[in-house]
Amino acid sequence: MVSSDGHPRGKSDIDFHDSTICPRQITFNMTTQSTTSKPPPPGVYVPAVLFFKPGSEDIDEEAYRKHILRLAEGGVTGILVQGSNGEAQHLSHEERSHNIVFVRKTLDEAGFKHVLIIAGTGAQSARETKELCVQAKESGAGWVLVLTPSTWAPAMGPDSISKFHREVADASPLPYMVYNFPTVTAGIDLDSDLLSSLATHPNIVGTKLSCGNMGKIQRLSSSFDYQSSFATFAGKSDVFLHTLISGGAGTIAALVNLVPKIHAKIYKLFLEYQKTKDAKVLEEAFALQAKLSAADWAVSKIGGVGGVKAIVAQEFGYGNLTVRGPLREANLGVLVQSEQGGKWWSAVEEVVRIEKSL
Repeated sequence: MVSSDGHPRGKSDIDFHDSTICPRQITFNMTTQSTTSKPPPPGVYVPAVLFFKPGSEDIDEEAYRKHILRLAEGGVTGILVQGSNGEAQHLSHEERSHNIVFVRKTLDEAGFKHVLIIAGTGAQSARETKELCVQAKESGAGWVLVLTPSTWAPAMGPDSISKFHREVADASPLPYMVYNFPTVTAGIDLDSDLLSSLATHPNIVGTKLSCGNMGKIQRLSSSFDYQSSFATFAGKSDVFLHTLISGGAGTIAALVNLVPKIHAKIYKLFLEYQKTKDAKVLEEAFALQAKLSAADWAVSKIGGVGGVKAIVAQEFGYGNLTVRGPLREANLGVLVQSEQGGKWWSAVEEVVRIEKSL
């Protein structure tokens, strides 16, 4: 179960150095986390959406900065840069490196040096994925999160999947996490047997399970110590509290982009329950979890990445709807015109209301 000694924020070792980022040789004064093949600390992580300027689709750094700081102020443990919600597949290597540097610099300058960075480094070949892992370390990330390649999905049986992740983990200069998200990998779904086998690799330290399979989460979290060997994170907010109760490390979930404070509150309540065994504390956590579960389902139905951006822009006053193709912008106005869409929107409005009250 989650440690009763509280959240380990602020305890990471941070080294200051200048980092030169290829290929444009952009140099910033920045920090990087020092890790020795240990899992990231338990808690709430956010796969941050990335904002683009309308028309040019260039990165909108002003909106991105505001978003990163709102998330940090909301109490997140760490930020996943270049997750699926960050449109990693739509970015050049240069943009990926620059974004990591930018996020680390933004956090440090605002006094959030304790907020950690995980970098998404998945690509369709082992060679390119290795390159991205090296770039992630040079840019200031502390861990990498890697999707299974899916272009040649019929060829990706258990042996091929294991070989890929082990080969890349061998070469990665950062602790390595396996990202399981069947929706974006042509249905490839790593089972608990395969993940348990990968967990024995000395540099593979965790997984993000966006499949949301609670049985898988339970089997993995009960088999490995999330603090020292292998951390299991839910990839969906609708199973966040359930994952904690099962002994998981926390969540890395899209809905945190909208309501980081609610997630941090649930995590705090769970830790309090671990200490006090007060049933009322757990009841409060479950009441908030019910709101998250409804909103998480709703957001998945109203536009995914585009929907998250549209809601942030409308409810928090920064950013815009722009996504890179083939993704499509979300039209919230059309959504609420249907009865079902109105119900989904009500679930989103409820968590936004609670978020703004915290």
